[in-house]
Amino acid sequence: MSIREECGVFGVMAPDIRDVAGICYYGLYALQHRGQESCGIVVNDDGLFASHKDLGLVGEVFSGEALSRLPEGQMAVAHVRYGTTGGTNRNNCQPIEVNHQKGRMALAHNGNLSNAAKLRSGLELSGAIFHTTSDTETIAYIITKERLKTSSIEDAVSSAMDILDGAYSLIVMSPQKLICARDPYGFRPLCYGKTSDGMYVAASESCAIQAVGGRVIRDVEPGEILVFSRNGVVSRKEHCGKQQKKLCVFEYIYFARSDSVIDGVSVHAARVRAGSILAKTHPVEADLVIGVPDSGLDAALGYSRSSGIPYGMGLMKNRYVGRTFIAPGDRLDKVRIKLSAIEDAVRGKRLVLIDDSIVRGTTSGRIVTLLREAGAKEIHMRVSSPPFLHPCYYGTDIDSEEHLIACQYTTAEIARRIGADSLGYLPVEQLSLLTGSCHYCNACFSGAYPTKIPADTRKDRFERRLSEKEP
Repeated sequence: MSIREECGVFGVMAPDIRDVAGICYYGLYALQHRGQESCGIVVNDDGLFASHKDLGLVGEVFSGEALSRLPEGQMAVAHVRYGTTGGTNRNNCQPIEVNHQKGRMALAHNGNLSNAAKLRSGLELSGAIFHTTSDTETIAYIITKERLKTSSIEDAVSSAMDILDGAYSLIVMSPQKLICARDPYGFRPLCYGKTSDGMYVAASESCAIQAVGGRVIRDVEPGEILVFSRNGVVSRKEHCGKQQKKLCVFEYIYFARSDSVIDGVSVHAARVRAGSILAKTHPVEADLVIGVPDSGLDAALGYSRSSGIPYGMGLMKNRYVGRTFIAPGDRLDKVRIKLSAIEDAVRGKRLVLIDDSIVRGTTSGRIVTLLREAGAKEIHMRVSSPPFLHPCYYGTDIDSEEHLIACQYTTAEIARRIGADSLGYLPVEQLSLLTGSCHYCNACFSGAYPTKIPADTRKDRFERRLSEKEP
């Protein structure tokens, strides 16, 4: 078991009619690392919505023919999905589209609501019929209900934010407006920018804005609502400052792309600092520092710089295998398909092996075995995050303490189980050094949850409820 990705959201508003679907396509490509189960684009063509969504990677779902069927328009919203809540099926593909009495809406969401089960139960009891098993549909229902009582889509989003708890970065499209909203804690990233030809672009990460030729303007503030329309951009901050900022620190450790900047902090620089901290807190005599591609490479560079031990490439990643790669049966070790050891680089060497996390320890053990078979003399594993000790309720796929190896064994015992000569984690009390701020969520490491723990904590809670109702 490995940590699974977040979702990625993307939206564009152009000053005139153009190929906004093509812009979204490139934006989603840049966000592919955040979700590889499904993807979708909804185009607004003068108030008429056209969409294409399916399971698979961006390049698979959006062939040239599929893109050509989407019309030109002035606005579009797009999404790549890895679902921490809701199964892998076409119904759960986003963006979600809604037709209601006051018009149309398309919604893309990154994060997890901590009160989703309670809200959904109330909606079902009032007669709502759900077509998906994701909490994104719950958000869509809440916004739609509020829209029927308010005079604008932005008022509806604002009212919905009084009801929603937990993590949500949203891009909402109506016939006339594009709305961005970030929860008051700012759990998940969201930023916006502008291209030289006048398009406004919003995305989960700055790398996606740059990929379409845009200049990043700034991050959306926790609790902020941005309204993009023909009249420009309006910021609403009635929900700002209601909570202490709690951006997920694992965005810097693993989720985000190294070339992104989140809330003013370079992801690459944060990971290099993590490696430097590991070198100081867990030093060891070795010949070579190597990282597990891709998110372990920056931390390995930081460890090398601080320790003086040379940095090198010891593992090669198969670039054509996605993070959600599924092998036909269990005849082959999937780690061997994804990674291979560079024997000439590691043979006879004492290695410092840097990875971003250990969940169950299965993958770490297989990587250590690969390096042993390639002739490594010693393997000292260093992890650029603290031990996972608690579930996450805000979008990370860590759902049970019984699945976490650090809850069952000591650090020395884990080292023996994975076959490493030694093991060291990033100290949880030094996480703030990664970003220069203590305003982040580290609940999966510390157990200090910013919100109330939900009563139903199962990741598949909606699917189980449906199956339990079947005769």
